[in-house]
Amino acid sequence: MLKIGIIGGSGLDDPDILKNSNELEIKTEYGNPSSPLLSGKINDVEILILARHGRKHQLSPTQVNNRANIKALQQEGVTHIIATTACGSLRDEIDRGHLVILDQFIDFTRFRKNTFADSFKNGLVHPVMSHPFDDNLRKTLCETAKQLDLRVHDKGCVVTIEGPRFSTVAESKMFRQWGADVINMSTAPEAMLANEVAIPYAAVAMSTDYDSWKEDEAPVTWDEILAVFDQNSHNVIKLLVNVIEELKE
Repeated sequence: MLKIGIIGGSGLDDPDILKNSNELEIKTEYGNPSSPLLSGKINDVEILILARHGRKHQLSPTQVNNRANIKALQQEGVTHIIATTACGSLRDEIDRGHLVILDQFIDFTRFRKNTFADSFKNGLVHPVMSHPFDDNLRKTLCETAKQLDLRVHDKGCVVTIEGPRFSTVAESKMFRQWGADVINMSTAPEAMLANEVAIPYAAVAMSTDYDSWKEDEAPVTWDEILAVFDQNSHNVIKLLVNVIEELKE
């Protein structure tokens, strides 16, 4: 039975969207997830929403317990995970408000638990990660976004940095040379862990700024990022609601 976990999901907890909602307090062997899981239905599909940084955005990127988040969703039997994330654009053509359906990541984090394999005492564990985002989920997201006339890019490589600071100009230009298209502080650990537990995972990234490589613009601030995200979040919500309907069929 289809059961979709949504990580991020700001706005999807609206009672007009999520029907028959209730909270689930989940504990895992890796600790507690970032927030209680919000359970309900969208288009008659079971949905679990997890606030990555906590309901009040109280957790810094490094504090997010990604292992507990993914394990909690696995324990509750989700069949697919769709993540939402704000990102900085590293390409001229990815403008503010554009959506990117990610297909690759570069992990530039430093201090996070990014595997369930704490040791090899029960055998070697080297997860395959060549294509970390599920092709079927990505295809559905891309096709649905185009049907909705959203400004969408059907692929993109995200570099995930540790944060909470933003990049220097030198770092931002280096990431562009590496082939990254967007930058954030969340995707790589989530995608890795979802792959390890074999849950199909896809991510919708919304461009909110041009990071720091574009020196003809002032350096971005968090308030500016929030303003762009708030102005365009309805597009992400509309996309997810319609994708859930497509997956049901």
